[in-house]
Amino acid sequence: MMDSRADRVLFLCACGLITIGVLMSYSLSTYTTLAYRYSDFHFFEREFVSAVFGIMLMWMFAQLAPEKYFLKFGFFLFFLALILMLLMPFLPESLATSAGGAKRWIRLPLISIAPSEFFKIGFIFFLAWSFSRKFVDNHKRTITQEILVILPYIAVFFIAVLLIAVMQNDLGQVILLALTLVVMLIAAGGSSGLFGILLLISSVLAGIFIAISPHRIARLKTWWASAQDSVLTILPERMGAYLRVDNLPEPYQILHAANAIHNGGFFGQGLGNGTIKLGFLSEVHTDMVLAGITEEGGLLGLSVCVGLIITIVWRVLKNANRVQNDVYYLFCIGIAMLVGLSFLMNALGVAGLIPLKGIAVPFLSYGGSSMLANCLALGLVLSISQKAQYQKS
Repeated sequence: MMDSRADRVLFLCACGLITIGVLMSYSLSTYTTLAYRYSDFHFFEREFVSAVFGIMLMWMFAQLAPEKYFLKFGFFLFFLALILMLLMPFLPESLATSAGGAKRWIRLPLISIAPSEFFKIGFIFFLAWSFSRKFVDNHKRTITQEILVILPYIAVFFIAVLLIAVMQNDLGQVILLALTLVVMLIAAGGSSGLFGILLLISSVLAGIFIAISPHRIARLKTWWASAQDSVLTILPERMGAYLRVDNLPEPYQILHAANAIHNGGFFGQGLGNGTIKLGFLSEVHTDMVLAGITEEGGLLGLSVCVGLIITIVWRVLKNANRVQNDVYYLFCIGIAMLVGLSFLMNALGVAGLIPLKGIAVPFLSYGGSSMLANCLALGLVLSISQKAQYQKS
């Protein structure tokens, strides 16, 4: 049995999302299994095993006393993931799996591990531990003093940028970490001036990384091809004519996702009856899983998933509000932002409101590393929630 002081609602909501994700890994992977001549249960079996281990991981951490294990495990996870990511570019192809020209997974006998998924959790721990020592106090600082305090953490973030955005060619994850860092800094007591400076620096860096990458420019053009008609209609005619770009690539991903959402209606086509997965979009069970869920489960099915995600974020924030330990508080804030922003960025991308970032939906998108990392994160929150029961709300 789970420790009676741990947050059972949080655990059950996570298990609910995991169950949906496992079912969709079977239903939405039809085309991929046919294209690669896999068995019908290829993705289902792997996701099911990851789900079982993930739930066991959450349950196990829910039993642990955070005052004994949280700091030790947090440092272990941060440095282990950091070392693995540093080693990734130098591993032979027999040990490291590539995607998009970058090595992202380490091959093990039964599973492939993406160190970046676990690094995100370790990075949030490191920020929580560091900010609790540097920012959470009653001393007022000038902007200059705040910048000097945060410089070491900016250096660590630049290492993350190098490892993820450059070596793994994954700017979306860096944007996710940057937003999480800024929110955690504000929660720790950083000023609005510092927030503005960091936002400006992040925007400039994001612009540079987009400008020097042809595939990111192409993705931005594809998004603008679908968005410009809607955006330009609300602008003055002369300005709209100036900003309109012709001969853009066809936004087939967004168009097919929109068709799937439209086909779903309120109740959906039924599990297994969707058509978007039949070659219109490749690997719908990964980044485009929300479109597949909406087609087969309808607005009702999507609403269930959104409700579970919102409940998870709310319960994590509620636990953050109820603990008096600053490290636990900031860690919970970071995990809530990681889960909530991941879902939001993916949903906005599928809807065509922002460019697609390749961000997985927590617990729903296919992927063993993502599943285990998110379960590990919530397991640590469940451990912290033992202490939240006895603190003033």
